[in-house]
Amino acid sequence: MDFDALLGNDALKQRLSAALSRGQLSHCYLLSGPSGSGKRTLAKLLAAAMLCTSSRRPCGQCAQCRKALSGMHPDVITVDDPEKKIIPVKLVRDACADLYIRPNEGAKKIYVFPRAQDLNAQGQNALLKCIEEPPAYGVFLLLSEHAEQLLPTIRSRCVELRLSPLGDDLLHRELSAHFPNASQASLRAAMLRSGGYLGQAIDLMQKGSELLPQTQAFADAFCTGIAGALLRVLAPMERLKREQLRPILIQWTELLSSAAASRSGLPAIAPECEKIAQSRTDAQLLRAADAVQHAISLTDANVGTAHICGMLCVKLSDH
Repeated sequence: MDFDALLGNDALKQRLSAALSRGQLSHCYLLSGPSGSGKRTLAKLLAAAMLCTSSRRPCGQCAQCRKALSGMHPDVITVDDPEKKIIPVKLVRDACADLYIRPNEGAKKIYVFPRAQDLNAQGQNALLKCIEEPPAYGVFLLLSEHAEQLLPTIRSRCVELRLSPLGDDLLHRELSAHFPNASQASLRAAMLRSGGYLGQAIDLMQKGSELLPQTQAFADAFCTGIAGALLRVLAPMERLKREQLRPILIQWTELLSSAAASRSGLPAIAPECEKIAQSRTDAQLLRAADAVQHAISLTDANVGTAHICGMLCVKLSDH
């Protein structure tokens, strides 16, 4: 198996395989790259490699590998609270205290930080104490979309593994396999806007192909420029709960952003984006996107949905 499950990044995989064969893996790795670049896949493979009991690591077959790759290994600990914007420092301190309890069944005890950039200074300083002189079995995998947000003292103690974009042929092949019925135009648009990262390309394709009914209705009404058409879309939405309204508004923001990108020369990810781009000026798209973004902030502030929809009807009809 080795690191084959990670697409592309051949030089990085060869580097890790060589370090494995020499027994020179680091106790702290910084896996950096944008969203969708493969950081989580690489983290699982690295954890499996460090715990693997086979001569070819990671083999993907031994019990240690299977548990690590499935996210079920007791010695691979994720340090995160997805509901918090900033990772609580208590989680870091708890991990540091747990570090000195020997592994349950593996040769290593591995702590994975899925969004290390969301550690504040206090959390990073607490982590620094752990990674300076950990026990021989202690390993840290820090995943970050913005490695520059980590303290220099943290980065200097890490081996950085920077994920690279995929080549066009490989990206097209993988994206086509995920969306066999998609048009070549949609695939090419997603590839271009993803910057070469498969995860982002898949996300763009899903957003373009899975429009909510309210989003489809909004796109049609917004293209007409008729206030009454927007009112007919927004009036029924006044009865929605805030938690139901928010994902709709997020999709509207994405639709408008894609339309604006289309006007700047990038291919549209969905036909609706192209239609909106052709029916509105740059200034109108910017004002509409600002209005929808403001509506999202109002939902977060517990403002009533009727008020939010009324505000949008006025703002989106203002040319």
